Amino acid sequence: MSEAPRPVDVLVIGGGQAGLAAGYYLRRAKADFVILDAQDAPGGAWRHAWPSLRLFSPAQYSSLPGRMMPVPADGGYPSAADTVAYLTDYEHRYALPIVRPTTVHAVRRGHERLLVETDHGTWHARVVISATGTWWRPHVPHYPGIRDFRGEQLHTTGYRGPEPFAGKHVLIVGGANSAAQILAEVSTVTGTTWATLRPPRLLPDEVDGRALFDLATRRHRAALTGEATTGIGGLGDIVAIPAVREARDRGVLKAEPMFSRIIPEGVAWRDGSALSCDVIIWCTGFRPTLGHLTPLRLRGPDGIIPTEGTRVLGESGLYLLGYGDWTGPASATLIGAGRTAKGTVTEIMRQLEV
Repeated sequence: MSEAPRPVDVLVIGGGQAGLAAGYYLRRAKADFVILDAQDAPGGAWRHAWPSLRLFSPAQYSSLPGRMMPVPADGGYPSAADTVAYLTDYEHRYALPIVRPTTVHAVRRGHERLLVETDHGTWHARVVISATGTWWRPHVPHYPGIRDFRGEQLHTTGYRGPEPFAGKHVLIVGGANSAAQILAEVSTVTGTTWATLRPPRLLPDEVDGRALFDLATRRHRAALTGEATTGIGGLGDIVAIPAVREARDRGVLKAEPMFSRIIPEGVAWRDGSALSCDVIIWCTGFRPTLGHLTPLRLRGPDGIIPTEGTRVLGESGLYLLGYGDWTGPASATLIGAGRTAKGTVTEIMRQLEV
């Protein structure tokens, strides 16, 4: 839908899972709000994920508030396509006021309102929720020689499937779920090596994202109260979805220590050993996409924007939603974004009543 810029009580930047969760609660609260999304279609970052990507929680634990994600036809973990279909249905079901494609360039302070500058004009909002996620800022750590590598390098964001790598030796870098899933797939068509900062730890087969979310919640509550907490953290941190289990059983989930430098034909370690490879896939995570907030000068000495919960300490009308545990327990997951959004909107509505 298209809409001319106008004054609005609450403006949400980002129409992915966190923005939709906020929209659900804002709709229930009968707030005056709009969601600006830079994408030209629903689904957020999930539209750009590789086709075989699977969530690491079953559908009932990967749902936004008010609407359960349908169980996939195969009864397994939802795919990226399943998630896009779900988010598309979700925003239509709740008739969320999403304006797309609209790119937000900057948020600035105005007189009693925040000014949100976009490629289609400037909005004036009493409260802004930034829910832009992390997908748009892939992180590749710097290693000596990284520009000298003669082969191909790509980040998780550029991976679409294993077929282009057949006959090439592929180095997978990173120790989280994305690395394990991509390694499991690529290793079916070619030789692979896995490099991680620490030995990868697969969770027991019966443990998935449900337990990880519960653990994150317990840790968050313990941090608030100063209490100690225990949980499943010592058991591992990679969910053994079926494809990863199959790779484990094939014996390919054996990781090498992280290399110290990159050489033209591959990588090398401090002990003088080296590996020749044709492709490096960096499964090394992301950074929050917050460049639009730069004019507000909110970052602390550590580069992080200080928050209390999801509210930004340096700007009472600004909230951050869905960027990770620092903005709520597991808030970068579907279920975590929904639970965090509920408290955020409750706080915002109280603020608007003043």
